[in-house]
Amino acid sequence: MTKETDSTRDRLLTAAEHLFLEKGADQVSIRAINAAAGLNPGAVHYHFGSREGLVSALLERELLPLWADRLEVIAGRSQAGEPFEVAELVAAIVEPFEELSRTEKGRMLCHLLARLVQPAWRLPHVSPWFGSAPFEVMLGRAMPELSVREVAERWRLAFTLLLEIYGRSLSPAPTTAVSLPQTETVIVFITAGLTAPSPKGGS
Repeated sequence: MTKETDSTRDRLLTAAEHLFLEKGADQVSIRAINAAAGLNPGAVHYHFGSREGLVSALLERELLPLWADRLEVIAGRSQAGEPFEVAELVAAIVEPFEELSRTEKGRMLCHLLARLVQPAWRLPHVSPWFGSAPFEVMLGRAMPELSVREVAERWRLAFTLLLEIYGRSLSPAPTTAVSLPQTETVIVFITAGLTAPSPKGGS
């Protein structure tokens, strides 16, 4: 991409973010985003392919820096065969969610993430960290007694719970205070589910 292209994409992403915060994502059209960015009516489709592509790019720009460094360190240790605690991996996922829940912008981003990820369990055209595959690989290495299916199902359940807690309950800007479970409680609960013994007859 050229610097000009990157600048145009950033203008669109920033315009979308501001409009989503001001009006709610459901109330913002592609046309409004293009207009707010001062660009022609086809700009979003040209640069992102679709509204979903724009939202995916926005989530990657805003959320990836919160997760990537910690997850890359754990993934490197896992790949090298070094031991790591599953609780450490869970904490690296949960703690940024808790941080996001403190601000209106963070709550809006969590809400968008929940809406976009759950249907397909993967954001299109973005970092692998927005899908379940790298997490399944790490859990499989940490708990080799689990089948591939068990690993996938456990992560699906874990992510469903996280998106429900941080994405649905706070969507998108609560009019009344929403009580979230303590971060340590979430970490302990999800870790227990991921590391529970395999049930007899599991496949």
